[in-house]
Amino acid sequence: MKKINHILLFASLLLTLFSFQSCKTELEDRYTDPEQTTEPNIAAFLTQILNNSRLRSEYWHYRTFIFTHHARYTQTAYFENENTMYQQSDSYTNDYWRDFYAPGMIGVYRAMERSYNGLTTEEKVSRDLFMNAAKVVLYDQASKLVDNFGDIPFSEAGSLPLTDVIKLGKFDDQKELYNTFLTGLKEVNTYFKTATSTNEFNRADILNSGNLIKWRKYTNSLRLRLLMRISNVDENRAKTEIMEILNNPNEYPIVDGSNNGEYNAGSDDILLQPLTTYTSSLIDAVRELPSHYAPDYMLNTVLKTADDPRMEVLFDKFGETVQGKFVANKTFQAMPITFTAAQANAQYTKYAVVDSATAWINSKLPGVLMTASETNLIKAEAQERWGTDVAAKTAYETAVKQSISFYYYLNANSSHQVKLTKPSSEVINKLITESNIAFSGDKITKLKLIGTQKWLHFGWLQAEQAWSEYRRTGYPTLPAFPVSTLNGLQAPPVRLTYPSSEMTNNSENYQAVRAKDTRDTKIFWDVN
Repeated sequence: MKKINHILLFASLLLTLFSFQSCKTELEDRYTDPEQTTEPNIAAFLTQILNNSRLRSEYWHYRTFIFTHHARYTQTAYFENENTMYQQSDSYTNDYWRDFYAPGMIGVYRAMERSYNGLTTEEKVSRDLFMNAAKVVLYDQASKLVDNFGDIPFSEAGSLPLTDVIKLGKFDDQKELYNTFLTGLKEVNTYFKTATSTNEFNRADILNSGNLIKWRKYTNSLRLRLLMRISNVDENRAKTEIMEILNNPNEYPIVDGSNNGEYNAGSDDILLQPLTTYTSSLIDAVRELPSHYAPDYMLNTVLKTADDPRMEVLFDKFGETVQGKFVANKTFQAMPITFTAAQANAQYTKYAVVDSATAWINSKLPGVLMTASETNLIKAEAQERWGTDVAAKTAYETAVKQSISFYYYLNANSSHQVKLTKPSSEVINKLITESNIAFSGDKITKLKLIGTQKWLHFGWLQAEQAWSEYRRTGYPTLPAFPVSTLNGLQAPPVRLTYPSSEMTNNSENYQAVRAKDTRDTKIFWDVN
């Protein structure tokens, strides 16, 4: 029996070796440029990092990861009230994990590093653009993994494409990883400040089309996001660095739409547009669970009570067919979160659904990486905590206007035939100054307004960010979640547990984090 176990172990190691080697060979074969060199093409590697389904608004990411986890834990999408509603899907979590690691984004990046390291000093200069751009996206995605799981393999991950040696990566400390990201992003901004784009970079850059100002804005806005994320555990650093960024716009340009509520989201935000050959939409991802009914708190409490014009572009009243004729519901109304699945199935026609043109039947829906509204809401919180109330109010009101502009942009740019007209400035100004979202009250009240508007703006499209901010701030004050009767799964978790594949394939390093691999172990920045 012992001999058989040794044979099985050896076979497993061989299989792992061949699997890793296959990934390495695939990377080399796919990105070698036959017209120039036998070395892998760094420009093509950058395009591959950007051409990533986890950065795009595509079926698998939303159906298997966002709607089954983050959108539920934040009530940004409807979910059925049943026993398994908070149960993490191990297979889907493994898919997400694999898409980053095997070879995934970090594997492609390590292959880039290997090719770059083999260049002469002079040759490296022409590749620095690609390496720095790739680093920003890598840090963006890696920070999401930290926000989901905590400690993750990073510094030693992707060893095979880099060195030809399989080294299973240790789990790096999440605080140290954030420090790596924040320090690295500041360095990247410095690099981009004096860099010059090239035709080759323009072609490879399917995100920003070679626009280095947009790369700087993305870099600095991502840094703002991560600094605010740690602001409750390292307030001195967050305050110092955030205010330095906000007070030096020439040194640190950011994605803020030039502080204009009527900004052009399509040109100012960091959006990954669908491939020209892409003709699908999120219709199946939204309907299958189902997730297409309007969420209770978002519609009934936040939008409807303020008569918010985003209500029209985010949701549809829906209705029922009576004697062969469709009769629309008279008002916007979301299904109560307390409804059982049976009640929902019996009464769903009486309640609103997600707007089809804006989001779920829209083949032109971009992947959303960074928007001006998010950045201005970060400004608003920073100014309210460490600056002036006047500056906080200005940033907050600009952010709300930009959120309206953003969602009406998605609607106007939709592949769907039915489009909505953006409300007038008078309607928008009335919302901002006269409704219950007007920026007034004490500091806590204002921070709650900021947090709620950020949650609303993220919605399910950016539910990963919504979950992180909800855990960090506690805003909005959501109604009680339905309670599951499954032991240990009665309520949403505060982190995702590691996929079983990582426990098995990286078992030795996993032992170092095993004790804190629970659904109620908070991420380091979560002290709410």
